[in-house]
Amino acid sequence: MIAHLSESSPLILGSGSPRRRDILTAAGVPFVVVVGDADEDVHPGEGVEPYLNRVTLAKLASVRARVGTGDPRAILVADTSVVIDGAILGKPADAEEGFAMIARLRGRTHEVHTRFVIAEAATGAVLHAETVTTRMTFRAIDDVEARAYVATGHGRDKAGGYGVQGAATFVKRVEGSYSSVVGLPACEVVLALRALGLFG
Repeated sequence: MIAHLSESSPLILGSGSPRRRDILTAAGVPFVVVVGDADEDVHPGEGVEPYLNRVTLAKLASVRARVGTGDPRAILVADTSVVIDGAILGKPADAEEGFAMIARLRGRTHEVHTRFVIAEAATGAVLHAETVTTRMTFRAIDDVEARAYVATGHGRDKAGGYGVQGAATFVKRVEGSYSSVVGLPACEVVLALRALGLFG
């Protein structure tokens, strides 16, 4: 039995993302950070849902190994992917790849998928797993703008080569959860924690 979330029994966030930390803090969810590792390379022929499922479960296993199997708390892990034309755009390896990603997204609509998993630390049992999809439309962006954005480094560690906060002037339309694009769907996470009797 997992205890209700509190300062003495906080949620374990299996992510080093400052954006995910900010979202949980704003939602009033008590948490501690234990970063989990995973192979985030896209395997040949791998679709977005199998990819996200594999990566989140790998992160979960990594976090569990670090906190120990006797831990009575809940773990939250998540992963975000940008998808266009059926292709998963990961984090750019360098500035040229970052520019190529922005160039591919400009003037078009793409999808941002964020999958989150809530599980028992003690057993690894998955209590809730959900993928939230948001449709993002970029306006037309010329090469000068695109390269100027890449040069800021803001999108270097982000799927699709951009972070929605720093690239806000590129965004023409958001259909769905904005916070999911940032890295964690706040509404869905809080509703899941409440449904599990862990929060609120």
